[in-house]
Amino acid sequence: MTWTVLENAGPWELGEGLRATADGFVAVDLLAGRLYRLEPTTLLASVPFPLGAVAPIQDSDAWIAAADTGIALLNGDGTVDWLARPEDGAPTPMRMNDGTADPSGRFWAGSMAYDGTPGTGSLYRVDHDGTVHTAMDGLNIPNGPVFTPDGRTMYLADSAQGVIYRVPVDPSSGEPGEREVFARVPDGSPDGMAVDTEGCLWSAVWGASAVHRYAPSGDLLTVFPLPASQPTSVCLSPEPPYRVLVTTATHGLKAPAPADGRVLTTETTVAGYPAAPFRLAADDHGET
Repeated sequence: MTWTVLENAGPWELGEGLRATADGFVAVDLLAGRLYRLEPTTLLASVPFPLGAVAPIQDSDAWIAAADTGIALLNGDGTVDWLARPEDGAPTPMRMNDGTADPSGRFWAGSMAYDGTPGTGSLYRVDHDGTVHTAMDGLNIPNGPVFTPDGRTMYLADSAQGVIYRVPVDPSSGEPGEREVFARVPDGSPDGMAVDTEGCLWSAVWGASAVHRYAPSGDLLTVFPLPASQPTSVCLSPEPPYRVLVTTATHGLKAPAPADGRVLTTETTVAGYPAAPFRLAADDHGET
């Protein structure tokens, strides 16, 4: 397998949040607070705080984002409206991390401590009315989540624990059930994930220079070696020619290799799904 580096995409300190949208792939440089569209690389938004991941908002040119200490709307005119900042004033300094919209149009996002303090991370759910709810707590470094196309199964990685959970979700209410261990990763930390059209789960594995592909049973099917040591997120194209894209990071590396911090791509034989849009029931929500 031969990986190609996307032109002008990086090097980024902490590339994250790869998503396939109707207008192409997007990704963030998380700590720099920048959202990019890829191919060609174009800056879509820049904010003065960490930007973990985004999802498109239905029938809008805006984005919903896991950002700083909460959930924000990034408007097309460059302004920001906050829906909630649940991690403001936390005893341990916190930031938002990965996030995505589910097939029912809710947005889910995780938080983590800057210093990695165990058990301080949470998973939040944003409902259609813009209200933000704690869906899960006691996590370390939540990554994902990602959903099956029917919205009934969520995969959530706790990177610091080296585990990927499978969680049942009620699509009508958004309420999660009891999580169970889907897979354990003994070498490296499971990071961003994607589900392909064969029902398999792909996971970028930080620190292992690899992407893993798991069967729906949780069995590890394939390990794809990478020329970068810190893969952070993975995305598959929904239309042919089918490709897989991976973001990577230079964060913490004393001597980054040429591919570190870059966006890498290679051909594959399986398709992914486009990012689900967040559906906001009304226009006037959050702080001004």
